Amino acid sequence: MARPVLHDETLRGRLLEVTAELVDQVGPAALSLRSVAREAGTSTTAIYALFGSKAQLLTALLNESFASFGAAQAAAAGDGLVALGVAYRRWALDHPARYRLMFGGALMMSEECAPDPELASAAMLPLRECVEQLQRDGTFRREEPTTVAAVIWAQVHGMVSIELAGALPHEADADTLYSATLAATLRAWTEVRTR
Repeated sequence: MARPVLHDETLRGRLLEVTAELVDQVGPAALSLRSVAREAGTSTTAIYALFGSKAQLLTALLNESFASFGAAQAAAAGDGLVALGVAYRRWALDHPARYRLMFGGALMMSEECAPDPELASAAMLPLRECVEQLQRDGTFRREEPTTVAAVIWAQVHGMVSIELAGALPHEADADTLYSATLAATLRAWTEVRTR
C-alpha cells in the first residue's frame, strides 16, 4: 500500500506565503520556523520535510517568487514595453511582501540566501529582449541593451517601491503617476530622427 502524502503542494504554497508575510513584518533574522508553522497551521516537521532548513525555506521563497514574477513578465512580453511595465506593477501590487523580499536585499544580506541566478536573470530577460527589439526597429537609441534595460528597471522599480511604501504625495493618483513614469521612460530612450 502506498503511503499517504502528508505534505503536499498546497501546504508548500501556504508555507511560502506565510514566510513571505512574516519576513516582511519581522525581518529575516527574527523569523522562526516555529512561527511559520504556527501561522500556517502545521508543524515544523512539515517545514523540514518540504524545505529543510530556514535558509532553504527562504531560498525556496526567493526562487518561487522570481519564477512567478518572470512568468508574469514573459506573458506580457509580446505586447511591448508599456505592457511589461504594467505587468511589473501589477505583480508587485499583488505580491508586495514577495516584491520587497526579492528586491530589498534583506534576505541575501542577513541569511545568506540568494535566488537561483538563472531564475533571476530569466525574470529580467523579457525587458532586455524588448529593448533589443526596439533598437532593431530603430525606435530606441542604440546604446548597450543591458544598460538601457537596467536604467528602465530602476525607473519603474523606483516608482513601484515608492507606491508600496505609501510615500506618494497624498494628492497624487498612483495610476496617473505610473503611466507618466512609463511615458517619460519611453521618451528618454526614443531615437530622435532629424528630417
